[in-house]
Amino acid sequence: MGAEKDIIIAVELASTAIRAIAGKREPDGSMQVLAFAQEESPNTIRKGIIDNIDKTTQALSRVVGRLSDKLGVRVNSIYVGLGGQSLRSVHNRVLLQFDGLELLSHKTIDKMRDTNSGVVYPNAEIKEVVPQEFTIGSRSVVDPVGMQVEMLEANFINIIARPTLEENIRKCVAGAGLEVQEVLIAPMCEANAMLTPNEKRSGCALVNMGADTTTVSVYFNNILRHLCVIPLGGSNVTSDITSLKVEAEEAEELKKKYGTAYRPDSEDKAGQTVSLSFDRTVEEKKLQEIVEARYEEIIANVCHHIAPYKDKMLLGIVVTGGAARIPDLQNAFARQMPGSVNVRIIKGLPENVSISFGVQVGDPDRLYTLYSLLLAGKENCVGELAKSPAQDTFDFEKKEEPAPAPEPEPEPEPE
Repeated sequence: MGAEKDIIIAVELASTAIRAIAGKREPDGSMQVLAFAQEESPNTIRKGIIDNIDKTTQALSRVVGRLSDKLGVRVNSIYVGLGGQSLRSVHNRVLLQFDGLELLSHKTIDKMRDTNSGVVYPNAEIKEVVPQEFTIGSRSVVDPVGMQVEMLEANFINIIARPTLEENIRKCVAGAGLEVQEVLIAPMCEANAMLTPNEKRSGCALVNMGADTTTVSVYFNNILRHLCVIPLGGSNVTSDITSLKVEAEEAEELKKKYGTAYRPDSEDKAGQTVSLSFDRTVEEKKLQEIVEARYEEIIANVCHHIAPYKDKMLLGIVVTGGAARIPDLQNAFARQMPGSVNVRIIKGLPENVSISFGVQVGDPDRLYTLYSLLLAGKENCVGELAKSPAQDTFDFEKKEEPAPAPEPEPEPEPE
């Protein structure tokens, strides 16, 4: 397609597949998708954590190579999302006591931020710091600079994760011959891309139900308040169905065709059966009970994490992810959350993303994390393709070699 300027490349290292997407930002700030590639990656990434560095490196190299071929340019660097089981938020307080009244300056606030950043967590490191409100007496303020106080309390949300989570990502990217443009906190990118300004301001929980994990982020007053990764997802449902003595592929199809997250007590499907392999059958009621039980467990874990913030979540719950595409998910949430709670399930392309004509992206409803990473990118990630030997200048300026001298004719033999 020729060289393009300012093409952004984002990569999602998901539990089921490695996906890469290329986009170009339009003048209005929206993103136009130029190319997409993916490769299934079984047994390489578990719970969002790279389990096999060699296989992940090889799959990443192939996926980015296919993306480069489609674009007609060389991919030099990529934006990568950071997620996975060890990613979580931790609240931290920093107290500062003054001798009498003190006029707060930016220098004082920066000192408190530095103190927070110096906190050491066992087997974890700070990936992002999200400042919260400051407390002065019984008041909460967003910007205390210029106020006179005797004591100031600063509140921070530290996003932490195991050091190996990012280290392994960088190893794989380097092994694939690429550079890391930036490692982005995937759940925060998703919130910026998927939540409306009103939802982040009035309060809501963003729940991403993936294959191996379910990520929960809580926002209100435009600030992240809580983040956690629950090690349960759609693959656990599939695994439960294999207890019916079916293969994983068949279990996945049964889940998609007959599964439901909520089965009303009044619904009676006694006698209705579902066909299995090898001329076997199972009651549809039993199959649905298996699926429902696992979703009930996942939602119970979600509700546990958002319970402390329920009164501040005026706009309820926003759900996305591949495992969210199951019937009656809204009813399943309503059953476990007392009171009236609004549940919005994201469908279709984000408003600020468009797909170029002829570009195939498969199922767009499963690519929200990838879209979010793409929208967060800012720097150009591609360069010109290297010239092939046939295009090198010496082919066009090659000097002609002199023709070989003719061999002398042999002298005639004497008579």
